[in-house]
Amino acid sequence: QVQLVESGGGLVQAGGSLRLSCAASRIIFNNYVMHWYRQAAGKQRELVALITSGGTTHYVDSVKGRFTISRDNAKNMVYLQMNNLKPEDTAVYYCNAGRSATVTTYWGQGTQVTVSS
Repeated sequence: QVQLVESGGGLVQAGGSLRLSCAASRIIFNNYVMHWYRQAAGKQRELVALITSGGTTHYVDSVKGRFTISRDNAKNMVYLQMNNLKPEDTAVYYCNAGRSATVTTYWGQGTQVTVSS
């Protein structure tokens, strides 16, 4: 069974940084587009960033210039470096693997990010 395990969430002040990690197991990692989604309380889950196996990236407009997604195919890891965090970034962040940019097959359990003002 495929497993995605997120880590690195926490409480940070506005303007601070966090780095989320996602470890994937029981998956042919290179075959998958890796996504980071987030869901704030009372809101729908939204795509934050994605990265293809070749390293092509896409970001939602609200995080462009502040967040960076990366992956290490040798380690089956995907990362989300989040800088200049804002209170509106507060959410549960989920790692996802899918066979394309629009397919979301496997989900992690999520990690809470809280940004205080």
